[in-house]
Amino acid sequence: MNIPALFSLEGKIALVTGGSRNLGKTIAKAYIAQGAKVYITSRKADDCAATAEELGPNCHALPQDLSTVEGARALAAMFAEKEEKLDILVNNAGAAWGASFEDFPESGWDKVMDLNLKSPFFLTQALYKLLKVGASKGAPAKVINITSIDGQRLNPWETYSYHASKSGLIYLTKRLAARLVRDNIVVSSIAPGAFASDMNTAARDNADEVGKHIPMGRIGTEDDLAGTAIYLASRAGDYVVGDTISLDGGIVHASLGQTTDT
Repeated sequence: MNIPALFSLEGKIALVTGGSRNLGKTIAKAYIAQGAKVYITSRKADDCAATAEELGPNCHALPQDLSTVEGARALAAMFAEKEEKLDILVNNAGAAWGASFEDFPESGWDKVMDLNLKSPFFLTQALYKLLKVGASKGAPAKVINITSIDGQRLNPWETYSYHASKSGLIYLTKRLAARLVRDNIVVSSIAPGAFASDMNTAARDNADEVGKHIPMGRIGTEDDLAGTAIYLASRAGDYVVGDTISLDGGIVHASLGQTTDT
């Protein structure tokens, strides 16, 4: 048993959507540290290029808006011009929208559902052939969807499309896993809880207060996310098929009725 090799990503090629900042950037950085060549994409080209430069020569920018099917297919085509295979796809790009039930707009519904739920499906579809190229039973390709604990339980806020999209993505993960495992492509998901990000400003700006409502007493850290993302992407996670890991300090499965702004 070679434990270091279990968690190595040496020689792997990864694509992380929403990789220019926050959780996506953390995942990209972790994969590079484990030996992978990582492509990151985001809607803002300048941010994407700046992050790629910051993370070093094994990080490459492929800016693209993924809110449409055409955008997902365009990114796949761009990636295919660079590489002949894809070992790890992380569907992380996402959006949120909050408004009262009476005023919740169609635009807030469509924007969130398109990016959070439709985009992961059609990007995975567009990259399907490249995922199959290097995949085998002994070394499957990986698709890791970044879902949310808001797809597993309610938060106190009126984020209707976000809740719906993330719960849908958790079940889409299962459906994709059932189909793609026959091609040696393993699909799983990570459901983060309270991590500091531009989307979760409460955790970012009031970490101590938010942490009081979490069983572990703190918000998530970069190391928490990096460890789980490496586990699922590496040989160590090959036998995790269709499952969602709640990465939340116990909010979903060890909480006695607390709620938190995540």
